[in-house]
Amino acid sequence: MRSGPAQQLDQSCLVPSEQEGPRWYGTAAVALAAVLFVGRLGVRALWASEGRWAEVVREMQLSSNYFWPTINGHLYYDKPLLSYWFIVIAAHLTGGLNEAAARLPSAFFGLIGVVVTIALARRLYDRTTAAMAGFILATSFSYAFYSRHASADIETTTGVLAALTLFVWHRQRPSRWWVVWLWILMAATSLTKGLIGLALPLWVMGLYSLLEPGAAELRRRVGSGDVRARLEWLLKRLEWFFNLKTPIAIAAAAALYFLPFVLSQSRTHSDAGLYMVFRENVVRFFEPFDHRGPIYLYVYVIFVLMAPWCVFLPAALVEMHRRVRSAAQRALADADLFALVYFWGTFTFFTLSRSRRSYYLLPILPAAALVVARLLAARAADLCTAARRLTIAGYTAAAALVIVSGIGYLMPPAMRPGSLRMLPPSPERMIFLLGWLVCVATIVNAARGFTIRRAALSTALIAYLGLFFMFIVAMPRTEAYRYERSFARAVRANLGDRTDQLAFFRIWGPGLVYYLAMPAPVPLFNLTDQVADFAHDKGGAWLITRARDVQNLKMASELRAEEPELPWDSPAENGSRYVLVRVR
Repeated sequence: MRSGPAQQLDQSCLVPSEQEGPRWYGTAAVALAAVLFVGRLGVRALWASEGRWAEVVREMQLSSNYFWPTINGHLYYDKPLLSYWFIVIAAHLTGGLNEAAARLPSAFFGLIGVVVTIALARRLYDRTTAAMAGFILATSFSYAFYSRHASADIETTTGVLAALTLFVWHRQRPSRWWVVWLWILMAATSLTKGLIGLALPLWVMGLYSLLEPGAAELRRRVGSGDVRARLEWLLKRLEWFFNLKTPIAIAAAAALYFLPFVLSQSRTHSDAGLYMVFRENVVRFFEPFDHRGPIYLYVYVIFVLMAPWCVFLPAALVEMHRRVRSAAQRALADADLFALVYFWGTFTFFTLSRSRRSYYLLPILPAAALVVARLLAARAADLCTAARRLTIAGYTAAAALVIVSGIGYLMPPAMRPGSLRMLPPSPERMIFLLGWLVCVATIVNAARGFTIRRAALSTALIAYLGLFFMFIVAMPRTEAYRYERSFARAVRANLGDRTDQLAFFRIWGPGLVYYLAMPAPVPLFNLTDQVADFAHDKGGAWLITRARDVQNLKMASELRAEEPELPWDSPAENGSRYVLVRVR
């Protein structure tokens, strides 16, 4: 281990800086994020996987069994129970289970993630960089999207972030009681989506602890010398794990984690919950049964997740690697090293998993925000040549995209090329025009005399105004072209009190099940003979199916309701629309 002055420098790493920056920067970033995450949160109908969370909670409330998640009466234990319980709590705050209640936990934890990112960056750097990191995270496309989306992804991202922040805050006291809280926090995070809440923080903390003295020192200590000396060095580097508090911490975390599963098993006499933990976390990681993305998937996915700030990511990574190598200031070098290990550790963790899907990488966004904020808080003169050129190139690409996409959005349908003419006029074009002109003005200002500050301010306005317009202005207007909710109402109007005659034919849609709000599970059939027997037993049947499957019924039927065809839909999309038919 280092001794003397070097050891003193080590003990001073990861401490708050006293650089300039008003305190209100961070407060403003949190306030702006709150507006973006919560504004008109319940206006839009549920979309895609959101229906799973809403329907699981609806059936929990219907059965008063909060330890047995089902969709249409069928067990759905793919995720642990905590994320559903958050929605149950939110339903009390919103006056009942609805779209806002389903999304409110994600919005809340998204906002907490911004606060924790600011706290972490403040510990590593200064107030200005901290506020920028929080704002960058809040206005990264996928983080904002999933903060307005009913799922467990943002809860997991924030839980991992909080665990790593606790580690940074206390790592110089590795054998204190904070270790217990660390494990409890990781266990709670694992109850939202899965064991990633435990595995990912341990992976990142372990990597940083070993790499903090430097890669050369790691190779020297581990690659040669007495075996006992190597082991002692490793134990010292990982003292936050190998200490007398850890057994207590693991016991407390295990008790918290297994308690919901034990209660579920005692009430239902089924171990399906723990089986699904093993299947969805361990089996899927090594031998996936779906979601088999290519090994290079995340190389380009990170740019989609972090848009528009992704344009600065290559420059930020180049510059931060240079700073770590130069190590001019030990405290800042350690802070930069942690940000890099957080970023690359998360990237490699999900790449090593053989089950890959774009949004799995969401936990990398706080790390990416730290890296980019560190770049944008610097002066252009302090950057290396490569980083400076990449920064200019990235901002130029973003500016060009804003100008071109703005023109395309404002273009009347008759002037659009090809099949784009069939799409309806862009919603709220005057509001968009006002915001777009503001963004163009900042681009012109940056072009007149490029500085990092001007590029950062311009991108901040582009990101916030763009996401605000998308989520709070434009997307609610597109509800006129989404029909699942209105179709469910039409079904209920046709059925009246004959709910026992309703059945599904070759479809499964949690969102549709939620909006139907039936008092009992709806039978699902795949064969015509099953439909015939059902209709005979019930004195008739009402079937919800896809338009393309009506002909496969081979039974006399009457069309009673359907989702409308849209001019821009392909034949495949028209064949997938819901229809309600009466079978006699």
